[in-house]
Amino acid sequence: MSVSPSQALVWGHGSKSLEIFLEPTCPFSGKAFGKLQSLLALAGEDRLTLRIRLLSQPWHLLSPTVTRAILGATLIGGKDAAFRVMDAVLREREQFILVDHCSGPNLALSVQGVLERMEAYSGVAVSSTFQNPALMAEMKWQARYARQNGIHGTPTFMVDGLVVPEMSSGDTVETWLEKLGLA
Repeated sequence: MSVSPSQALVWGHGSKSLEIFLEPTCPFSGKAFGKLQSLLALAGEDRLTLRIRLLSQPWHLLSPTVTRAILGATLIGGKDAAFRVMDAVLREREQFILVDHCSGPNLALSVQGVLERMEAYSGVAVSSTFQNPALMAEMKWQARYARQNGIHGTPTFMVDGLVVPEMSSGDTVETWLEKLGLA
């Protein structure tokens, strides 16, 4: 890997840093994810550095597979491919979750089935990198980094290295800009 997936999921180059910890099948993460492009456009890439961190959650049972595939997408097409895959998963979220986290039509879905759905919805061949052994180290790094910063749930927002619990997926982009000091 020339650039690790965690380093690939970076947009902008400003002095203000926002790291957002997302779980790729979480509805609240999806709500936050849907605002990231607008946030970056309004803040300006010269003022904000936005980093997506993926934090698989154990109660979202398909999450490890989805997370690994998104990280693997960076090896195919960098951050843009990963963004497309994550966007597709969140748009088609019902195809990647279990009812009440334990039942429903996706209960018999295999890992290969998850990958095929991700490819169908995103157009990115995530199966081609899924078995790359470096992805396990990347997933462990993402989890360890979150825990070292006291982050256990998603979405969580970290501004300039500090968790900001008052930021929420329910906030408007304008509210985020205010909380970032970029309004």
